[in-house]
Amino acid sequence: MKIDIPHYVRGILDRLIDNGYEAYIVGGCIRDILLKKHPEDWDVTTSALPEEVIKIFNDKTVVNTGEKYGTVTVINGDGKVEVTTFRKEGDYSDGRHPDWVSFGNNIEDDLRRRDFTVNSMAWNPIKGIVDPFGGEEDIAKGTIRTVGNPLHRFSEDGLRMMRAVRFASNLNFTIVDETLEAIKYMAASIKNISMERIREEFFKIIVGTNPKYGLNLLLDTRLMDFILPELLITIGFQQNNPYHDMDVFHHTLCVLEKTPPVLHIRLAALFHDIGKPYCYTEDEEGIGHFYGHNKKSVQIAEQILKRLKSPNKLIRKVSILVEHHMRYYNSNERYEIKKLICEVGKDNIFDLLSLQKADAMCKNKEGLIDNAHNMEKTVKEIISNNEPLCLQDLAINGEDLMKSGLKPGIDMGKALNELLNMVIKNPELNNKETLLTIALNKWLSAKCNERF
Repeated sequence: MKIDIPHYVRGILDRLIDNGYEAYIVGGCIRDILLKKHPEDWDVTTSALPEEVIKIFNDKTVVNTGEKYGTVTVINGDGKVEVTTFRKEGDYSDGRHPDWVSFGNNIEDDLRRRDFTVNSMAWNPIKGIVDPFGGEEDIAKGTIRTVGNPLHRFSEDGLRMMRAVRFASNLNFTIVDETLEAIKYMAASIKNISMERIREEFFKIIVGTNPKYGLNLLLDTRLMDFILPELLITIGFQQNNPYHDMDVFHHTLCVLEKTPPVLHIRLAALFHDIGKPYCYTEDEEGIGHFYGHNKKSVQIAEQILKRLKSPNKLIRKVSILVEHHMRYYNSNERYEIKKLICEVGKDNIFDLLSLQKADAMCKNKEGLIDNAHNMEKTVKEIISNNEPLCLQDLAINGEDLMKSGLKPGIDMGKALNELLNMVIKNPELNNKETLLTIALNKWLSAKCNERF
């Protein structure tokens, strides 16, 4: 099989082989090549010891990124490649790291320690593909299977359970029964994994090609119970509302899969209605309502994201989108649309519109999708015209008003906000001379009259 690899990666393979060592590209890059995808990362495994690799590449930049585990990174102008010595491993007493590592000279022993068959293949130009555990066949079948006993693999590192879900959902593969049942049996052990590691795998599922499938797998395997228990209450929670024909959970999945694969938008989609079960009321006709659910959803979303030790900037972006996701306006409500742009910020408004369009596509409300698209057109027009939206967009400021005689304080703040409301409704008023004239006539004249 012909495998096309970048010249800098091939150069590393060739130099190791020319110096008398075995060397292979290995792991995920082989999987991606077989799936006709371009690998994002390239890994090489070799019989050379770390100090030997450093010596062989003494004309390159070589970084010691894990010498204890046999890994150094070779860097040149075209890219970087992790080069790891063949190794065997002991048990994983801490649930993450092997108790011991011994270096060897057998590629099959090295492949045996890896997590899934689809990641346990190697290739070099001499032997071609080395696949002792049937990874190529599992790729052809579209299946995820552990190398060896799944209970043993997951006891070594519980995060591998989430990795199985991630690979299955992002590749649209199925998890074989033995591996799936092992995840269900060991799901509770995910509690022993650090939140940071859980977060990274969870986020990769959320921004993947099939997040709906991924969440259903997390639910089926019981991993959801320990990763995102707050979502469980939405399952089967009927909305009893003519605009919704799905329960809260399935509506959420629908919105999630219709948003672009941008992390904060996908997370906002996941959490936008998570507060609904806590805000449910029925009117006299038995129709369900969820007043204030956006605020409750923000509260729960922030709680979850903080538990996952997410960056504050990400939490803020998600909160803004969740809080304002119900703010739909008709295209002729330019005043309200401008206020919304100012509240969420130009950096967030189009992300909010993406969420709103996805939400509209998952409701039964006639005209809502057209409304969302028309609102987007209006937003683009407002921004393109550079129409004033916020106080900083006014052609005058507090200093200008003070120079004209208005004293600083509450009155000045009220005056500026009233002027802003005027120019939001009538952008043509936004020039310094006009606004000062309005201010002089409206407030300064009034102040003068008060003195007499």
